[in-house]
Amino acid sequence: MSPAYIVGEVTVHNPEGYAQYAQKVPGTIAQHGGQYLVRGGNSTQLEGQAQGSRRVVIMFPSRAAAEAWYHGPEYQAILPLRQANSEGHIALVDGLEA
Repeated sequence: MSPAYIVGEVTVHNPEGYAQYAQKVPGTIAQHGGQYLVRGGNSTQLEGQAQGSRRVVIMFPSRAAAEAWYHGPEYQAILPLRQANSEGHIALVDGLEA
């Protein structure tokens, strides 16, 4: 089974509203075996145009686990907080087999 990654580039427009989302999302990720590899932090764009000012990479044990997290009721309940307070480009990417 290959891991899968949620890769996001996000620009936060309302930090206070986004903070509510950021506080609630880690528990939903953990429920599906996911873990943050990157969550914000300093980044340098080496090529091309960035699609957001904040980077996020979340690793899940499988594509099925990542999809279950994203489409699950716990995450879907808080997703509007992110969408109302930021603009994001989110992708699901298959990892290499071990």
